[in-house]
Amino acid sequence: MFSSSELKEHPPRERILLTAHKLFYSDGIRATGIDRVIAESGVAKVTFYRYFPSKNELIQAYLTYRHERWMDWFTGALSRHSERHPGIGALVPALREWFDDEGFRGCAFINSVVELGVAQPEVVVIARKHKARMTDAIAALLPASDADSVTAHAVALAIDGAVVQAQYLQSSEAALISVEHLLRSIQRSQFAPLSQN
Repeated sequence: MFSSSELKEHPPRERILLTAHKLFYSDGIRATGIDRVIAESGVAKVTFYRYFPSKNELIQAYLTYRHERWMDWFTGALSRHSERHPGIGALVPALREWFDDEGFRGCAFINSVVELGVAQPEVVVIARKHKARMTDAIAALLPASDADSVTAHAVALAIDGAVVQAQYLQSSEAALISVEHLLRSIQRSQFAPLSQN
């Protein structure tokens, strides 16, 4: 992400947030202590607590930052791939781009809810908002007749399943094949004639 010298070019709050983002996503929130974030961000303890009086506040800031960063990437990836793969066809190449990244550790929001959901209900609220935005981005790829239906939610659910599967499989390709199969079924049904009663 950033080397120590590059990190020092950022203001203290941003250094803390970038460090937390890297550590929380790669190693987990519970496994990452505040002292490690302070040490790796290169700020004084008093500086850390000035910006983030508790770990809970840092977690919420991390998830908000992750949401903005991930949604920017996701909408950009869909746009990049939509020329060759129109509509929901852009989803699989976009997901492949993410899954093939060496830093891929699954969905930060699913991971956070699994780690902290009961203990920190605000994490669940942030995760719900993130998933709603992701679903909106998927709905925008669908024909207008399907955009407000359960189709976008079904696709979002399939993507979440693929993300989890890609975390524990040696290869993400099996997860992507399953998503692609579902998307092809949806595309075929969009063009199927309505049955006459």
